[in-house]
Amino acid sequence: MLTLLPDNKLIDNNGQPRFGHFNTPVTELGLADFAYRTVMDKPASALARFFHYKQFQFISISHNDWQIGIAIADIRYAANAFCYFYDRKRRHLDEISLLRPLSIGVKMSHSPSAGVASINGKQQISITPAGYNWQLKLQGERLNGELMLHAGPSPQPLALCTPTGYNGWTYTQKHNALNVSGLLQYRSTSLQLSDALAGYDFSAGYMRRETSWRWGSISARLPQGVFGLNLAAGVNETGTTENCLWLNGEKQLLPPVNISLNRQQSAQPWHFSSTDNSIRLQFLPQQCRRERLNLGVLASNFRQYCGEFSGEIQLSNGNKLKLDQIPGLAEDHFARW
Repeated sequence: MLTLLPDNKLIDNNGQPRFGHFNTPVTELGLADFAYRTVMDKPASALARFFHYKQFQFISISHNDWQIGIAIADIRYAANAFCYFYDRKRRHLDEISLLRPLSIGVKMSHSPSAGVASINGKQQISITPAGYNWQLKLQGERLNGELMLHAGPSPQPLALCTPTGYNGWTYTQKHNALNVSGLLQYRSTSLQLSDALAGYDFSAGYMRRETSWRWGSISARLPQGVFGLNLAAGVNETGTTENCLWLNGEKQLLPPVNISLNRQQSAQPWHFSSTDNSIRLQFLPQQCRRERLNLGVLASNFRQYCGEFSGEIQLSNGNKLKLDQIPGLAEDHFARW
């Protein structure tokens, strides 16, 4: 069931977040209106309000020959970003990462439909939501260009907010299988975008101090049409989930899934399964973008894999969608922030 947002704001007049799946995305998080309290019900300090808030934005661009992943994350103590190009034929991953202590020089927007998120350095990244469409600008020695992610004439993004921990919340907005237009070069070689598909992720909120998640994502062309998939375990799982698929622009919510993997054997398949057996997928990793940081107070063990999905998903009309070595992403992340 969808929650109505009469004013398109996440925080209501009582200072509380609205929870559930939304019929339309929010236009403003309204952080200043959130009545943030400690676990002992005391008003949180200004420092706690600032440092406990986390936000990240991610864009993936998928082609039969290559995969691109771009992210900007602000955890207040620091901000980091990455940008990679994965050559599927050679199974080679070319990446660059940026780190900014105290998020100095990093810009983020508290609206998933407007504003700019940007970071400068060896690779300049600028992400600008424009309603349901997202604009991406890249400048650097690896990737250069300007492109637009198109949500189509009747966009159906995933938009939801769930309680997180005892006193927090997480808002997530995602949309996969989007058409792409513009110009993009990898190391001065122009990339063909007409056959590419893209997806975006805007996630923000007062998340757990120590958190983890597993995630799978697809944007691909199937015989049945343009297909997008988002499956996750570990964050948005209180009362509802962020699991869904898109087929030719139509969104279908999916049940909770178990995502299993062997972290010590990175070449072994992952398994995505639901208790009702409507989802049975296997993900075979090919290449990994990883980052480990352990500073005691802060820690991150991040792994995002490029690979292929196989298996089947049962659609709401009873038909089964079969996947056979479909390119996609999978992620395993632990964070203490």
